[in-house]
Amino acid sequence: PSSIKEREHFRKSDFPRSSFVIHTLRHNFISIPNQTSRLLPTYSSKMKLAILSAIFGSAAAFVPSQQGRASTSINSLNGWVPDESAFAWGLPGSLAPVGNFDPLGLSTGVDLGTMKKWREAEAQHGRVAMLAAIGMLVTEEPIEYHPLFEAYNKDIGPAIRHLDEVRAVSPFFFEILVLIIGGLELNRALKGFVAPEGDFGFQELNEDYYPGDVGFDPLGLKPSDPEEFATLATKELQNGRLAMLGAAGMIAQELTNGEEIFVNLGIAQDRFDPSTLPVQF
Repeated sequence: PSSIKEREHFRKSDFPRSSFVIHTLRHNFISIPNQTSRLLPTYSSKMKLAILSAIFGSAAAFVPSQQGRASTSINSLNGWVPDESAFAWGLPGSLAPVGNFDPLGLSTGVDLGTMKKWREAEAQHGRVAMLAAIGMLVTEEPIEYHPLFEAYNKDIGPAIRHLDEVRAVSPFFFEILVLIIGGLELNRALKGFVAPEGDFGFQELNEDYYPGDVGFDPLGLKPSDPEEFATLATKELQNGRLAMLGAAGMIAQELTNGEEIFVNLGIAQDRFDPSTLPVQF
């Protein structure tokens, strides 16, 4: 600015504020114990790469989101405008012919904060259930695709027993898995939940956080149009609800008779020998 007034105007202008947080991560290379014949010969190197990739990929979970918490604009809520008079405060998820399904009336009279927490829990559990349902079907007979086991010459049995063999071969696998899951959950907490300081409620979500939208979209599939987003969110919720029921049913069936899903249906041959498992019960 060339004048005093211009300088004063420049100084008082309202510019956005931004902050940057730099984190230093110490990379610890993990040594995997010698493996047994149950695993592929190249399991050690593959496992190292998979673990390191997962750890490095979850490093972003420790970087807080730069999105402000004060804004409640339409864009920050993906076009959703909370409506107290609408079913579930107007959140997507209803689909014909069932429509607004709530036979017990649990959503009646529920405040906005509680409804958002319920939808957050439903979306996250649905995503985990979809992965679980696919994983169980793909890793069992007759497909039996598993990146850690020699499935071509040995039936590795029902999916509920696969982690027994992983634990026997790589004792540190579960500790690493806990760290990865913890990193992902920390990212979700920093993104969507109110910081535990001052006056806050337990598991209280930020006002500008849309339930389930943790910002993970590596393929750029998230629609920018509010109606398209609501349609996609409804599809995800409906598939997640089905997956939760399906995964629970498959797990219960395998716990009951110890047979793989397609074997129990009579579609696949039963080649599994329970005596080969490292953990017997």
